[in-house]
Amino acid sequence: MKKLILSLSLILAGLAVNAQEVREIDEINENNSWLKVGINLGAPVGDVGNYSSLALGLDVAAQFMRTDNFGLGIATGYTKYFEKSDAPAFDGLNDGFGAIPLGVMFRYYPQPTGFFVGTDVGYTFLTSVNSAEGGAYIRPQLGYHNYDWNIFGYYNQVFRADPSIDVQSVGVAVTYNIRFK
Repeated sequence: MKKLILSLSLILAGLAVNAQEVREIDEINENNSWLKVGINLGAPVGDVGNYSSLALGLDVAAQFMRTDNFGLGIATGYTKYFEKSDAPAFDGLNDGFGAIPLGVMFRYYPQPTGFFVGTDVGYTFLTSVNSAEGGAYIRPQLGYHNYDWNIFGYYNQVFRADPSIDVQSVGVAVTYNIRFK
């Protein structure tokens, strides 16, 4: 975990060194800000992989391009973790559970079209779980983007104080950019 945080810090510091025109929040327009709406499909891993075989969800994010290459915004959505038919009893769950993230998104786009890297960090609320405490989450991403679409692979982990549910998944997602006017 320390190596992951150090790596992300070094990447962000390196990106900040690049001198670019910085936009202010009152400069929002259809060329630098948009709403991202899409779906994600994942495979639960870790402890929750014994209970759930599929994670399917909706992603929603609002992004502002602070520079031509660096975007930031807020991210949320809903992901349903479907229970395996032969799943063992798992924290009082009967029909799967849900995860609602609320976080900050960071994206780096080296070119106007092409590959990007990013992460979402924040808090995830769990639904339909007896001990429904959520936890901090991180969702690093690597993907491809153009003017209208983003497709990316991700790893998602929710860090909970009670480790009875180790919520992790890997998957793919696709989002469509709805321009602000």
